[in-house]
Amino acid sequence: MLGGLAIGGFLIAASGIVPIKASSGHWAITEWFLHFAMRRSIATQSLGIEPPALDEPGLVLKGAGHYETGCAPCHGSPQRPPTFAEAMTPRPPHLPPRLSEWSPDDLFYVVKHGVKFTGMPGWPGLGRDDEVWAMVAFLRKLPSLAAEEYRWLAYGENKVALTEGSPDPEAAPVAVTESCTRCHGTDGRGRGAGAFPKLAGQRPAYFAATLEAYARGARHSGIMEPIAATLSSVEVRELARYYASLPGPAAMPPDRATARAIERGKKIAEDGAPKQRTPACVACHGPSSVRRNPAYPVLTGQYADYLVLQLQLFKAQQRGGSDYAHIMRRVAAGLSIAQMRDVARYYASLTR
Repeated sequence: MLGGLAIGGFLIAASGIVPIKASSGHWAITEWFLHFAMRRSIATQSLGIEPPALDEPGLVLKGAGHYETGCAPCHGSPQRPPTFAEAMTPRPPHLPPRLSEWSPDDLFYVVKHGVKFTGMPGWPGLGRDDEVWAMVAFLRKLPSLAAEEYRWLAYGENKVALTEGSPDPEAAPVAVTESCTRCHGTDGRGRGAGAFPKLAGQRPAYFAATLEAYARGARHSGIMEPIAATLSSVEVRELARYYASLPGPAAMPPDRATARAIERGKKIAEDGAPKQRTPACVACHGPSSVRRNPAYPVLTGQYADYLVLQLQLFKAQQRGGSDYAHIMRRVAAGLSIAQMRDVARYYASLTR
């Protein structure tokens, strides 16, 4: 009996009479069953996922720019309904009015792993749960956003005040105005307190090596990998030169508690942490009068939160990069989270 059904099913499939065209959609019963199966699978597979705090403005900001680039064409936004994928089967849902149906752990599972047979991809950098949670934080905020607030979160301010020695933003490479500026700013000073890194004044050799590492998947980021993969070698060099030419911002004066952390961080940066066999940071990253490898990044003036995140990723063996990334994995392995914060605050206190 079962063998006959199997043979009959195979013959029907082999005959080609079953239409697979997306233009006709699913039967109502098929659509209900597939949606039911998807919801039950997500509910089961997301058991045990513990969301972090999702109300940090930096998380929402980090998710917004990527949503506009990678999600809005199919799922819509407060600025416009979805139009790109109307002929898909199944049709991607218009998300803003639907997100209240999903818990944070459900959203995390869907964003990270995608959904088979729907066109919904998994997150390109599977080791970057921090980025996935940023997307979840933004998605939780999305239903309450008006068009103007959404636009500010997704694009920021494209205008920049000219300062002495800074290049004319009108002369910026096309990639800056079309993509980079929404997260890093035309002035290269980033948006949010660590949501995005400062690029102004970064060494061009390191900058170019970083984009190349993203493009080939050696450095993991669901946000940056797709962008870097579209850049030509000429565009990479143009971007590296442009951001290297920008002046860095002045350091913010620290409060008393931060000043103590800076002193502790300075000692680690200059002397290392001998008990943990951690070398001095200044040997590679400065500040010092010794000439350093141009492929090592400038850390002075960088956001402390961003530096802490990178050290945590190195320690967790989830941070790739240039040919020298393995050095930092060994360095970060010996540092505690408190030491990471101290060193990060020290470098953030310096003027680039």
